[in-house]
Amino acid sequence: QVQLVESGGGLVQAGGSLRLSCAASGSIISFTFMGWYRQAPGKQRELVAQSSSAGATIYADSVKGRFTISRDNGKNTLYLQMNSLKPEDTAVYYCAQYFPPRYWGQGTQVTVSS
Repeated sequence: QVQLVESGGGLVQAGGSLRLSCAASGSIISFTFMGWYRQAPGKQRELVAQSSSAGATIYADSVKGRFTISRDNGKNTLYLQMNSLKPEDTAVYYCAQYFPPRYWGQGTQVTVSS
């Protein structure tokens, strides 16, 4: 079965950086859409960034120029490099496979303090 395991979340001050990882097993991510989503308390889950198997990327307007989605197909791992973090980036971040998402990870908490 497909498993997606996120890591790399934590507490960081505003302006700092974090890199999230999503290790996949049971499926080869190089053939599929992969995405990062986030859900803040009291809000709906939203798409943060998406990567197609052809390498095309899409970003939410709120993270453009600050976040970068990438993948290491050899490691079957998806990444999200987050720079210039803001308190409003605080959320649980999830990786997902396919679009619309069919498989989800368990999430990793990112907290940005002001």
